[in-house]
Formats: sequence, C-alpha cells, structure tokens
Amino acid sequence: MQIALAPMEGLVDAPLRDLLTRVGGVDWCVTEFIRVTDRLLPAKEFFRLAPELLNGARTAAGVPVRVQLLGSDPYCLGDNAALACRLGAPVVDLNFGCPAKTVNRHRGGAVLLKEPETLHRIVSQVRAAMPKHVPLTAKMRLGYEDASLALDCARAMADGGASEIIVHARTKVQGYKPPAHWGWIARIAEAVPVPVMANGEIWSVEDYRRCIAECGARDVMLGRGLVSRPGLARQIAAEIRGEVADDMHWAELWPLLQDFWLEARSRIAPRHSPGRLKQWLAMLTRFYPEAEVLFGQIKRLTTPAAVDAVLAEFARSTPHRG
Repeated sequence: MQIALAPMEGLVDAPLRDLLTRVGGVDWCVTEFIRVTDRLLPAKEFFRLAPELLNGARTAAGVPVRVQLLGSDPYCLGDNAALACRLGAPVVDLNFGCPAKTVNRHRGGAVLLKEPETLHRIVSQVRAAMPKHVPLTAKMRLGYEDASLALDCARAMADGGASEIIVHARTKVQGYKPPAHWGWIARIAEAVPVPVMANGEIWSVEDYRRCIAECGARDVMLGRGLVSRPGLARQIAAEIRGEVADDMHWAELWPLLQDFWLEARSRIAPRHSPGRLKQWLAMLTRFYPEAEVLFGQIKRLTTPAAVDAVLAEFARSTPHRG
C-alpha cells in the first residue's frame, strides 16, 4: 500500500515537500505541474519547479519525486517528458485534473476530460517518447461538468500506456466541495487493467478507512488533508501496519513552521514571502488552535521584518510543549 503527497500548484512546492516528507509516512510525491505549450522547455524550468532532480529526484528525507507535466500538445508533451527523463525523473505524471479556469481556458488540465480521444493521443505519444523503463502515470478528475465520460477517460489513459491512474473523486465543476465520490473510483478500477489510486477529501484516519472501504483502492494520495495535518500520512501508515500513531502535536510542528518561514524568506521576494507563510498557516488553523492565533497576528503584516518580530514574540509567549 502506498501513500502519496499530491501535487498542488502554488502550494506544495519543493520546500513544503521537504518538510512534509520529513514527518514520515509519504512513499512518494509529485511536483507542481510544469506547463508545456509549444516548445521544448529549458532544463532550468524543470529545476525551478523540481529542484529535487539535482538530488537524485528525492527530497532531503529520501522520498522519490515524480515530475508532472500539463498541456495538450501530444508531441510537445512527449519531447518534454523525454527531457524530464534525461534529467532524472523516475516517473512522469500527466495532469488531467487541474480545475483552474486559466489552465482550462488554454486546453490544459480537467477540460481535456471532455475529449477521451485526445487523452489517448497525448498519453500514447508521451509513452512512445519516453524510455520504456520509466513509468508514465496520469491524474484525473471524474470529469468536467459531470462523470459521464469518467470510464472512457480512464480507459483512454490506460490504453495509451499509463501504468497507474490517480483519481480525484470530484468533477471540475464540483471543485473541492465535499463530498468526494469515492464510489466512482471503484467503478474506474473495474474498468481499467492498471492500478488506481484514490484522492480527495481524506482529512483523518477515519476518512481513510471510509475511503478504502468504499472504493476498494489500496493506495491513496493526500492533498489538503496532509498540508493541514502534517502527521496524517504517518498516522495512516501506522494504520496500514496495524498500529496506532498519535496526531502531530504543535511542539513537533512549530520547528517545521519556523524552517518553512526561513526558507520562504530566503528564496521569495520580500513582498511575497509573508503571503507564503500565511497560506500554510491558514490551512493549519483547521487542526491547530496555535496556528489560528498566530495567523491572526500576522494576517495583516506585509514585511518579513514584521513577521520576524511576531514569530519571535510568539516563540517566547506560547508553550511549545507536546
């Protein structure tokens, strides 16, 4: 059984992949999508979004990182997939699930779920362009407006050469609104001869149990649930082993949050780095009262120096014990 960290554009970047895989429980993760249009991208674009390629395609904790591509031109995607392999990608993943309006407007992501034939052409061409020993996977939603083409899309991907399909159990129109329709994952798994991984609305071990009971999948991909609850993969891994693991306490999370801020401060322009911290903190408020307090203190701050001062005072005044 495998537990993966989902690719989340603009959120799960290399620093956050590093921190979340340090915690444990994650078997592999995927980069934010690399947008492919009409040309072969320079290697620096791959290294920008997948700097782990310079470290054997692994995070600092040793967790493998797959490279995800997004686009609609079969030949251009194939050329870029071949380059990703030459740069060290252990697996290439194709994004057919992104719901962003801008991406969909430019024929990328979930909008292609309206066209199973196009999906087959893309996957077939990318598979043909890659070395045979490098797996090709694909991530999809149930559809665009509805799930009427879900089985056709999954079959198109599998027939085209995808060795695994990750299914986010909602349509583009449903976005991230609960519930996730896990029963559809079971239907897709019956329709294709390749492994199917479940994704969507897993926030707890209890959600994980319900998901696998409903869809029958062995493997799960965690997105917002893991970002908001960094110990979730570790808890689910323990569940798979027949053990019980406590949720991550604030005392363990606090040093990771500090490391994240230092990384953001060093690599992101000063006018944007506070926003990066606020983004993660806002998600952590779902499970951590301390994060809610800290978010309230920094949400209107706009400079790194101001954030530094608040974090220093927060460290002095707030108990960080387990």
